[in-house]
Amino acid sequence: MENIETLEALDALKQSEEGLLILFGGKECNVCHSIKPKLIALMQENYPKIKMVYVDCHVVIEVCSQNGVLSLPTLQVFFTGQRFIEEVRTFSLQKVIQEIARPYSMVFAN
Repeated sequence: MENIETLEALDALKQSEEGLLILFGGKECNVCHSIKPKLIALMQENYPKIKMVYVDCHVVIEVCSQNGVLSLPTLQVFFTGQRFIEEVRTFSLQKVIQEIARPYSMVFAN
């Protein structure tokens, strides 16, 4: 999972990647640190073509505020530049995995 530190880098990824998962967290957020490895494992197993990035909101406040992130953790999933999923604070990783299935199959259909 790549760390993003500028708004420009994140915006470029939103436009260039077919599938993008963004986890907004923080160094003081224990929940963020707890779900990050689980999320990485689930995504690599189920959706290997989605690029995953992490934004530490305690380091790059501007990136988080420009993306409407007010609570941690926040998870956003984009397909072809469009936000399909946004989960905030308390959410089920299994539910997120299920919600990604349909758009993933449409975007990455071979």
